[in-house]
Amino acid sequence: MFKNYFKTAWRSLTAGKSFSIINIAGLAIGMAGAILILLWLQNEISFDKFHKNKNNLYEVYALANNTDRHPKAVNATSQPLGPALKQDYPEIAAFTRVWTLNNWLLSANNKSLISNKGFIVDSSFLEMFTFPLIEGNAAVQLRNSHSIVITKGLAKKLFGNEDPVGKIIKTENTDNFTVTGVLKNPPINTRFQFDYLLPWSFRETQNDGYTNETKRWLSNNTSTFVLLKPNTNVAELNKKISDVTRRYTGRNDVWTHFLFPLNEWHLYSEFKDGKSVGGRIETVRVFALIAAFILLIACINFINLSTARSEKRSKEVGIRKAIGARKSLLIGQFIIEAFLTACVSGAIAFAIVQFVLPSFNTLIGTQLSIPYNNFYFWLSAFGFIIITSLLAGSYPAFYLSSFKPISIFKKQFKKTNAGINPRKVLVVLQFTFAIILIVATIVVRNQIQYAQDRDKGYSNNNLLHVDFVGDIDKNYPVIKQELINSGIASSISKSMSGIVDGGAHTWGLRWQNENPQDTNTTITLYSEDANWVKTAGLHLIAGRDIDIYEYPADSNSVVLNETAVKLMGFKNPIGQTIREPFYNTTLHVVGVVKDFIIGSPYDEVPPTVIQGPRAWFTAMHIKFNPALSTADALTKAEQVFKKYNPAYPFDYKFVNEEYARKFDDEQRTKIMAGLFAFLAIFISCLGLFGLSASVAENRTKEIGVRKVLGANVASIVKLLSVDFIKLVIISIGIATPIAWYVMNKWLQDYTYRINIHWVIFFNAGLLAIAIALITVSFQSIKAAIANPVKSLRME
Repeated sequence: MFKNYFKTAWRSLTAGKSFSIINIAGLAIGMAGAILILLWLQNEISFDKFHKNKNNLYEVYALANNTDRHPKAVNATSQPLGPALKQDYPEIAAFTRVWTLNNWLLSANNKSLISNKGFIVDSSFLEMFTFPLIEGNAAVQLRNSHSIVITKGLAKKLFGNEDPVGKIIKTENTDNFTVTGVLKNPPINTRFQFDYLLPWSFRETQNDGYTNETKRWLSNNTSTFVLLKPNTNVAELNKKISDVTRRYTGRNDVWTHFLFPLNEWHLYSEFKDGKSVGGRIETVRVFALIAAFILLIACINFINLSTARSEKRSKEVGIRKAIGARKSLLIGQFIIEAFLTACVSGAIAFAIVQFVLPSFNTLIGTQLSIPYNNFYFWLSAFGFIIITSLLAGSYPAFYLSSFKPISIFKKQFKKTNAGINPRKVLVVLQFTFAIILIVATIVVRNQIQYAQDRDKGYSNNNLLHVDFVGDIDKNYPVIKQELINSGIASSISKSMSGIVDGGAHTWGLRWQNENPQDTNTTITLYSEDANWVKTAGLHLIAGRDIDIYEYPADSNSVVLNETAVKLMGFKNPIGQTIREPFYNTTLHVVGVVKDFIIGSPYDEVPPTVIQGPRAWFTAMHIKFNPALSTADALTKAEQVFKKYNPAYPFDYKFVNEEYARKFDDEQRTKIMAGLFAFLAIFISCLGLFGLSASVAENRTKEIGVRKVLGANVASIVKLLSVDFIKLVIISIGIATPIAWYVMNKWLQDYTYRINIHWVIFFNAGLLAIAIALITVSFQSIKAAIANPVKSLRME
């Protein structure tokens, strides 16, 4: 029986080649779009879910300013916190601290390279997290202060095909470490991207600059993770650990702590007023809906085209029923046809995905792949095809099998001229989804453009950010002098971080006539030696910049931004003093700059304090001489850096490129929304093309009679097109409020955001009508210019 089903299904597919091609193409493209989104969703949802201890792993957060009206949750903690938690709370089975090392020079085997990232961790790191060891003894990893564990990728770069275990790697041209193990490269779906691991015992041999244990507790510069024992009551444990820093420091005005579970790290990492309010999960949900929409649009095509051809299949149904075929057998027949179509479409869809995946990865900035060697992948793929065939084939199967033989032979079964019929409803549904996606694409694009057009508050043209590596810090005075004297740079300044990196954070500053609640507000910190305002192109609106070379007392001077002045209530800020209780230092305000964007360009500018050189330095900013071309300036600057820092390559970042990366997430969202909006429109038009061809074919005699009676081409085109355009206009009316609600909710995540203007909906609707009109007009014009004699003779 099934053999006959498949044989009949194949004959049906090959009998109507043009409609079969449209059906298969629409389903294949829809399935390919859904598969691409599902691959991305799987990558997002599976972040760090491969760890064996995933259900018991937590990151320790600090809740800063918990007496403030807007407490801030940060995943930075003090170095002594981890050991204290393990010692004081039996619910905690293990802990590890993670200290990030950026751009370290590694040398081995007569080779040197700059590693983008390494971690200093406690020895329990590899026991808590699942990063498989492929070489070395697991029992000895990270136990010796001068041991190092490297990834397979780093081992290949430094040692080629040699066995790296037991070999020596020198870091920063100073310390030697023995390779004790090699790990598999971390997968792309983990927050822990690293080339090597060093033991925390090595960090304990270094001078951290703290003069006492209290100051060590009060400096949050480390990530801390804990592994809980099974069945631990996390809510109760959070209450216990909340005041641990307060107990060890004897201060009740410092932060509290709470545990944040691994399962929420990636998708729920956005906090507001100290509580998790979502994050990437919103984007994941939106694209899950988009995948469903695209697949549904493709299935609607199949349904519409199958029911549109009902007249051609009706006699077959009537004869089968007349000779005794049961309705259930006919349903089975049509479901098998849908399954066969879905199988062919699925094979084409996977071929499309395989072909476009490299380009898709480039567009969204990741490395997705199809896991062909995974049994569950094939099971899911088969289930995906089954679901698609049921979605696409169920309605046509029940619709076609419901025809009564007597009605078929009397030609009384057609209801295509009804005011409302399922086919029209489905076309409206298709274009409603497509228009929502068009609106979403326009809104995301406008939001990005709005933020990009925002005044940054500084000039990033020809501005370089160079991190201090090797001897740059030591030789900074001569590097600076040579760059300026040779005309390469017009201005240079040191700072604690790049201007777009967000600086550091503090709290508890005191000033005259302070509001106690305001003193607990988190303050953003930067530092400079001199000329940072000039170098970065900040707008000085009062006083002067810091310059320790001209004003040696500027070590304790600060420059405030407008938001900080407003917070502190200074009417005349120049000359005011601020007390910094951590170091028991009095700071003098010497200048005020206009607010400049520090973190996200979509957020408000935080209160910011630019300190003198009493703070630390990790980078320098260089403003190139505008008289030189960028290429020429870079070439000459590289020669200077190689002269005074020969062991390291000249590694630099253009600030404008760093700033542009702040828009990466939204740019990816825009690209994906635009891509899948195009797919939705294309699939909808493919179905509309097939439907218009079917309508023109079914009205061949009518068109011939109208032409014989004097109807011109324009009137016939209007006759065949107007019904479809009406459906698109209805879709616009339905899609507009839905799109407004969805995108308005999406915009609420941004403090600095656009208003959704009616022009967006007008343009999206106009675009949908134009595309639909072009699609339908092709078949309408073809039918209108056909010779009426042939059509009437055929009838």
